[in-house]
Amino acid sequence: MTKTVLIIEDDSALIRGLKDSFSKRGFDVKTAMDGETGLNMVVSEDIDLVILDIMLPKMNGYQVCEGIRECERDMPIIMLTSKGQEKDIVRGLNLGADDYVTKPFSIMELLARANAFLRKRKQVTTYQFDDYALSIDSRKLLRGDDEIPLTPKEFGVLLLFLQREGQALARETILNAVWKSCVMTTTRSVDRCVTTLRKKIEPNPARPKYIKSIRDVGYRFETAE
Repeated sequence: MTKTVLIIEDDSALIRGLKDSFSKRGFDVKTAMDGETGLNMVVSEDIDLVILDIMLPKMNGYQVCEGIRECERDMPIIMLTSKGQEKDIVRGLNLGADDYVTKPFSIMELLARANAFLRKRKQVTTYQFDDYALSIDSRKLLRGDDEIPLTPKEFGVLLLFLQREGQALARETILNAVWKSCVMTTTRSVDRCVTTLRKKIEPNPARPKYIKSIRDVGYRFETAE
C-alpha cells in the first residue's frame, strides 16, 4: 500500500528535492509551505508520515507538532531544524516529534529514518473482542458469520475504542480523531454516534458492557468482565 508523506517546509527548493526523492521511492507526496496549512492537511487527510520544518510562517513547527498530537493523530513526525542546540531538539521531542534531522542533512539518511518508523508502525488489520471481529481492510464488523452494518463514523469510533482499549477518551478527543476536524461539529455528534453504536453491539444498551460512560469526560471501552 502506498504511503503518504506530508512535507511542511517553506523552502521551495528543499521541497522540490524532498518531493522528488520520496516520489522516486514510491511515496505519495503532499506539501505545505506554512504551518497552518500543514496542520489543516494533517487533520483532514490520511497522512502516514510528516516531515516538519521548525521555522515556518503562520505557525512554527513546534505549534504544528503540538496541534497534531492534540488532535490525536499518531503518525510519525520527523522535524527538520537548522538549530543544533539541545534544548530545541528536546522541546520538539517533548511536544510529540518522533525524531529530528539537523540541516544540512543527507536525504538518504532522512529516507532511512522515515522507512524505519513506518516499518515499526505496521497496522493491525483485525481487532477482536468476545465474538466480534472488526476488519480494517474490509471495514466490516462481524459477529460470527453475521455482518453488523456500521456507518463510517460508527466504524471510526469503534476502531478508536479498540485501538485505545481501557483508556478514558474525552469527547473532544473522539471528535478530533474520527471527524478529523476541530471545528464545525460538536461533541453531541459523538454522543449520538455512541448511542447508535451501543444499540448494535451491546447486549443491553441501557447497561453497557463495552462502552462505559465517564461523567463529564467521555467514554472508556472495556472488554474484560
